[in-house]
Amino acid sequence: MPDRILTDELWARLEPLLPALPPRRFRYPGRRRTDNRAALEGILLVVRTGIAFNDLPTAAFGASGATCWRRLTVARRRCLATAARAAAGRTTRRGPHRLGPCRGGLLPSTGAERGDHTGPSPVDRGRRGSKHHLITDAAGTPLAVTLTGGHRNDVTQLLPLVEAIPPIRGLVGRPLRRPRRIYADRGYDHDKYRRLLRQRGITPVIARRGTAHGSGLGTKRWVVERTFAWLHAFKRLRTRSERRADVHQAMLSLACAVICLRKLLASF
Repeated sequence: MPDRILTDELWARLEPLLPALPPRRFRYPGRRRTDNRAALEGILLVVRTGIAFNDLPTAAFGASGATCWRRLTVARRRCLATAARAAAGRTTRRGPHRLGPCRGGLLPSTGAERGDHTGPSPVDRGRRGSKHHLITDAAGTPLAVTLTGGHRNDVTQLLPLVEAIPPIRGLVGRPLRRPRRIYADRGYDHDKYRRLLRQRGITPVIARRGTAHGSGLGTKRWVVERTFAWLHAFKRLRTRSERRADVHQAMLSLACAVICLRKLLASF
């Protein structure tokens, strides 16, 4: 029996967000429908270990690889991203209001699996790949993650990441929707985006290109790099093998939900 990553706490948070199964139309509908929890356990095993869906141990989970992939495409990003944002809102109640977007992590895509959100790699134009763009709070809790082609500049995802931040519950009052400060590296150095952030009431703390290192941003931004390491510990996310971008995005959101839950349980 493989180690199971879907704990009772994670399932309790994800179950209300999953789409309901369609009602049975006939008196004798055939064999029994696979349980959502068994399918989700198979999906998590694929994301964590990087094995193919066809290689899932059906006898151990009670769900075939085809069933797991089909359920993932049905749920997709809508419900899984909501789960990640809901868990993130619970884990950011005690930390300072600082957010740090990180430079996109380049992901190579296999030759035959080229789909949406891919582009020439900036380090090897002969290969196509994708990028992960991530924004976290001061404690490294992932708040939003996006997927783009490998040729996209990091700064183009700065505002989409900021706009994707969910309401974060904290002290008494309205939920926090926007951070007070944003820390970023030189990949986000652009005066246009600094002005756009200030218009939103956010103070940008972004290193400038051509300046010497030692600005001190590394003492605050390391938590984002650590979150990237946590995210890419899920082997399925290291190299994109999904043709459909929404399926890979769903896996990203599910991995963020698992990270948020781990941080939530560690805070108690």
